[in-house]
Amino acid sequence: MASVSHNDAEPITDRMHDNSWSANLEKPHHADDSTLVIEQAIDAIDHTESGNHVNLVTHGDHGHPREYLFGALADEYGGDIEWSYVEQCGCGGHVTRVHV
Repeated sequence: MASVSHNDAEPITDRMHDNSWSANLEKPHHADDSTLVIEQAIDAIDHTESGNHVNLVTHGDHGHPREYLFGALADEYGGDIEWSYVEQCGCGGHVTRVHV
C-alpha cells in the first residue's frame, strides 16, 4: 500500500526542459508504488522538449524497468519516442534513457 497518495506526491518537474536531464523516481514513496513511477515517468517525458532526452532513474524495489515501465511507455507513446536501458546504479536503481 502506498504511503503517499498520487495527489500528495511532489511533481517530478514543474517546467519544460529544453535540455537533457534526469528525473529522480527512486524516492521512498516511489518504492511503494510502481504506478506512481509510471505516471511521473510519463510526466517527465511530456516535460522534455523534442530533440532532448530524459534519464528516468527508477527505484530498484520494482526490478528491471522492462518488467513494468517499458510496456507502459509503448502503450502511451507507440513509436513517438525511443528508450534504452542504460545501467543499474550502485544503489540498486535503474536508469532508462528516453529520447524525445
